[in-house]
Amino acid sequence: MGEDQYFDIILSDIGLPGISGIEGVRLIKKRAPKCQIMMLSVYNDTPRIFQALCAGASGYVSKQTEFAKIKEALQSIYNGGAFMSPDIARKVTDYFNPIHGSKLQDPLTAREEQVLNAIEEGLPNKVIAERLSISIETVKTHVKKSLLSGKNSSKKVG
Repeated sequence: MGEDQYFDIILSDIGLPGISGIEGVRLIKKRAPKCQIMMLSVYNDTPRIFQALCAGASGYVSKQTEFAKIKEALQSIYNGGAFMSPDIARKVTDYFNPIHGSKLQDPLTAREEQVLNAIEEGLPNKVIAERLSISIETVKTHVKKSLLSGKNSSKKVG
């Protein structure tokens, strides 16, 4: 299949027969970098969330999420945004909160904190970009830098 023959968006679970959904994300993104992937999973532990996002997933929602929110998430991702259900976003922001034990190598900039706060509110990337008057790509860059900047190597995910 050529790159232009892949789906625009894929909804995937982590627990797939024969291959992990996280590894599936890596393989799909390697062959079709423009394909957007949203994880829908019963797993809501922080390491799997970060592994999925670092592998290239554009969103992550728990299976307890209402159908209307899943539909909203897929539309957001299709339109260039990203999406995390509020419980997942809380885990991401807690990871970076020093009160909860995370020590960052480099403190987050004010803009990175604004982006993470907006993610915690459940806002899609497009809305965050508009609210902060930055591009969607800049939002994604801030999120990626934030995800990979943990000082404690046991918390880094790759």
